[in-house]
Amino acid sequence: MTEHPTSHEGRQPVAARPQERTRPRQEAAAHAPRPAAPAAVPPQPPAPAEPPQDAAGPARREGDRLRFVGAATRRIARGIDLDEIVLGLCRATVPTFSDAILVYLRDPLPVGDERPVEPFVLRLRRTDRLRLADEDTDGALLGGFQVPVLGAPAEVASAAELCGVTAGGALCEVTAGGALAEVLRGVRPVFGDSAAARAALPELLGDGRTLPAGHRSILAPLRGRRRVTGAAIFLRRPDRPAFEPDDLLVAAQLATHTALGIDKAVLYGREAYIADELQRTMLPEGLPQPTGVRLASRYLPAAETARVGGDWYDAIPLPGSRVALVVGDVMGHSMTSAAIMGQLRTTAQTLAGLDLPPQEVLHHLDEQAQRLGTDRMATCLYAVYDPVSHRITIANAGHPPPVLLHLGGRAEVLRVPPGAPIGVGGVDFEAVELDAPAGATLLLYTDGLVESRLRDVWTGIEQLRERLAATAQLTGPDHPPPLEALCDDVLDMLGPGDRDDDIALLAARFDGIAPSDVAYWFLDPEDSAPGRARRLARRALARWGLEELSDSVELLVSEVVTNAVRYAERPVTLRLLRTDVLRCEVGDDSPQLPRQRRARDTDEGGRGLFLVNRLARRWGATRLSSGKVVWFELAT
Repeated sequence: MTEHPTSHEGRQPVAARPQERTRPRQEAAAHAPRPAAPAAVPPQPPAPAEPPQDAAGPARREGDRLRFVGAATRRIARGIDLDEIVLGLCRATVPTFSDAILVYLRDPLPVGDERPVEPFVLRLRRTDRLRLADEDTDGALLGGFQVPVLGAPAEVASAAELCGVTAGGALCEVTAGGALAEVLRGVRPVFGDSAAARAALPELLGDGRTLPAGHRSILAPLRGRRRVTGAAIFLRRPDRPAFEPDDLLVAAQLATHTALGIDKAVLYGREAYIADELQRTMLPEGLPQPTGVRLASRYLPAAETARVGGDWYDAIPLPGSRVALVVGDVMGHSMTSAAIMGQLRTTAQTLAGLDLPPQEVLHHLDEQAQRLGTDRMATCLYAVYDPVSHRITIANAGHPPPVLLHLGGRAEVLRVPPGAPIGVGGVDFEAVELDAPAGATLLLYTDGLVESRLRDVWTGIEQLRERLAATAQLTGPDHPPPLEALCDDVLDMLGPGDRDDDIALLAARFDGIAPSDVAYWFLDPEDSAPGRARRLARRALARWGLEELSDSVELLVSEVVTNAVRYAERPVTLRLLRTDVLRCEVGDDSPQLPRQRRARDTDEGGRGLFLVNRLARRWGATRLSSGKVVWFELAT
């Protein structure tokens, strides 16, 4: 039988039909004796057709690019401040996308809608390079995309060294209408060997500086929401594949996300600066150091993202060498809370200047909070320490109680009336007077120190008491711990993640004034009162060994007492205190404060305060709830 050839369209190729070709032989072999010849090799199945080598390459590479861009932009977006944003760009692209990078930023960077400062200056902010072969690449395969490296050199210079510039020091003034300005205005990245880049790069790098020979590069403008904020140069070594057109799209995505991140970082930096300035102005820049008491303070915001809050502290000198100690907490951690805190603190300072009792101060603060709004709630503790009597008067408005650390090392939580928070309205506040022995330390604080998600407020107060007692044991029973170190040690009791609120801390070490250093008299409002005041002052100075001050003190005491007797209806008080200075205080029941004025030649009076101002180191007058006190100080 003759077989005819068949076409590919009508029949299957013979090679593909092994069963049909061997069927006659199999039938004959079934009836013939089996020969001793070796068995025939079974036919092999046809090899599957292989796709072309580069058919899936572009699709896979495009997917790698997309994954890389996604991973890189996420890394850039993690940054909050400017350095983190720029560092994120560098670490995301080197060595995954390029071997080196130079990032230039506008100097200074405009904020929001601010008009940019002229001239247009770019400063080299940061550079990065391919790390050594044995260095940690910090996740070089970002998103699975990396340009293949044909050879890893033993050492690779930094990007700045390659171009002969120094990070942070290279400045470039962009010429209006120049080649660099045109590239930046165009927004889109360009290859380094393009005509636009060849004209712009010398201006950007500076005189005498060029890109390394053979290196491929991309120049990408960094344009934010409204304007160009900088430029980035991506570099590849000659032994790596050149940048492709699709790499321009990658560079554009990286540049856009970086520029938007820079805008965000600049705005965040401005808000953080405003918050810091607001908080700083709301709190005292420095604490006074009145006679008989030493003070120290600390303030910690709730978090870096909430830099303002409603916690405050204050120390206000009062007449008679007394001092008012205040700590408060407005609910919330916002600009509104800080603004309310500032108003309450100012109100407290004004009320303290009137020398009102602590409970009256809290009553007026409560009224002020109600005027600010129905939801303006705050807690406050107001205390007045008298170093002469060694007593302290405390009134509380819903605030955690203070802790008193005695000289022997015993720490106790003071029992003070809890009171209602400021802003509730319609409540009375009570005050309690307690002993304040010399050498003791009073700690005022806000609830952020003792309350958190991990513990309730009373557990925290007990831990604070135990911490103070343990700290005092380290210095012995006769030596109180240093005040600044004590504040730091108290804050160290907070563990990681153990702070959810602002913390304001005010520590007062009571030294007191010894009774032997105080002289106090009552003078009837008579014409003879100035003469008696001079004699009493002379005797006190002689007892203290300060006779050299007798003439000045007698003259000034006579002038101030004369003025007090003129307006007083009840006895005038005269008090001398000897500390590091000599302080004289004259009190009367007239609320009118004296004012210094220039007396005319024909005036019989008006020269007393002029003499006080010339001879005294410091002087002043304070209005009290029932009169006033005029005081002056002389160096001893």
